[in-house]
Amino acid sequence: MTSIEQRKKLQNEIWKIANEVRGSVDGWDFKQFVLGTLFYRFISENFTNYVEAGDDSIDYASLSDDIITPELKDDAVKTKGYFIYPSQLFMKIAKTANTNPNLNTDLRAIFDAIENSANGYPSEGDIKGLFADFDTTSRRLGNTVEEKNSRLAAVIKGVESLDFGSFENNQIDLFGDAYEFLISNYAANAGKSGGEFFTPQNVSKLIARLAMHKQTTVNKIYDPAAGSGSLLLQAKKHFDNHIIEEGFYGQEINHTTYNLARMNMFLHNINYDKFHIALGNTLLDPKFGDERPFDAIVSNPPYSIRWKGTDDPTLINDERFAPAGVLAPKSKADFAFVLHSLNYLSSKGRAAIVCFPGIFYRGGAEKKIRKYLVDNNFVETVIALPPNLFYGTSIAVNILVLSKHKSDTKTQFIDASGEEFYTKVTNNNVLEDHHIARVMEIFDNKEDVKYIAKSIDNREIAENDYNLSVSSYVEIKDTREKIDIKELNAAIATTVEKINSLRADIDAIIEELEG
Repeated sequence: MTSIEQRKKLQNEIWKIANEVRGSVDGWDFKQFVLGTLFYRFISENFTNYVEAGDDSIDYASLSDDIITPELKDDAVKTKGYFIYPSQLFMKIAKTANTNPNLNTDLRAIFDAIENSANGYPSEGDIKGLFADFDTTSRRLGNTVEEKNSRLAAVIKGVESLDFGSFENNQIDLFGDAYEFLISNYAANAGKSGGEFFTPQNVSKLIARLAMHKQTTVNKIYDPAAGSGSLLLQAKKHFDNHIIEEGFYGQEINHTTYNLARMNMFLHNINYDKFHIALGNTLLDPKFGDERPFDAIVSNPPYSIRWKGTDDPTLINDERFAPAGVLAPKSKADFAFVLHSLNYLSSKGRAAIVCFPGIFYRGGAEKKIRKYLVDNNFVETVIALPPNLFYGTSIAVNILVLSKHKSDTKTQFIDASGEEFYTKVTNNNVLEDHHIARVMEIFDNKEDVKYIAKSIDNREIAENDYNLSVSSYVEIKDTREKIDIKELNAAIATTVEKINSLRADIDAIIEELEG
């Protein structure tokens, strides 16, 4: 089955599940139940595969919980990070989902048991709270136990019906595609929050490739605004595991999204000891300062959010912000994320950050920060992307690529916003693989391409008020039809002559008729 066929089948199945519970569960809440159930199924199958270890004579799901020894459980938790008894497996629960009168409370007990199995182990922090947003007793599922169980069973049986073989061998990113489909269908109703933490997969792919470009190995990869982890996972998906030597790091402020990111790590077979996802405010309470520096940083931070800024005078002494001599505006934290990333970047690495275009031309503190970045030669490339790539917003964003190892004092500007760089799919524009390849080719060779790319000496940028807008340096192609005025005038004169001749003929005919 091709990736297109798999993706279409997945979307049809999810929509079928949605129809089962439509009208009773808000779409945005429904998303959490589908993703939570997908995760539950995955870790059940993954844990079963671990226990059976390819031995066809072992059927873990058929075993009794009583035969599980403390030693077996201890060894499994140390390896996998959690433990699931045979009776707690998704496939066992799914079999009786439609007839189990205690389905909602049984699920709650199972989720608590899986999380608690890691208590006292190194994986405890990675497992705790994973099912917090899958509230099986929520009134959102119904007012009675029967209603709750009926809707839970519909979701469970629907997810059970998904048939793509093993998760890790799919042509598609099953969890990411499910999430993307749910976001695209419900983001409009959920408001801005619907899409603010989701980066479409192909945009994530471009960002990951920019950050990892020509690095044969990276010590670790980091996302200071991790969202659901899609940017980190694109790095894993498109580069061999051994290239990322010490693992995946991310921090996320939204609790629900933080849980999704951790789930996503497990879903992509990144073991608990290889990922480090922290909950908290990156700008005010960064969690990974001791892990610096990072050879690759990827990020799509929230656009123009408020932060403390100058309301906290101690922040100007923070080593992340102090070198610029000024804090990002209180109403626009964009450059605070940029400076944070720069501080965490290694001398051989790159950071690729999605940015709101306004930060590249506005004055005040943002101009002073641009001056710091340009004068110290940290800006490698600014890329203008097409509009309407993200769910919930039509903004045409930019990607800022930072580097501490540039070999020249020029900054590259790429205008990848034209029609040749995207494909229109329903209501959104999409970056396809050949579009990404084209951008990467231009980024790599640094040659000027008329109407698309130009490298500008930093002195010229300084003379231009430190403006980093792509449109200030890349000439826009004039697509208007060119008109030869002389030729047009001649054609008009000929037309007028014909009209005058026709009028004379008509006048003659009328005169003859009247006479």
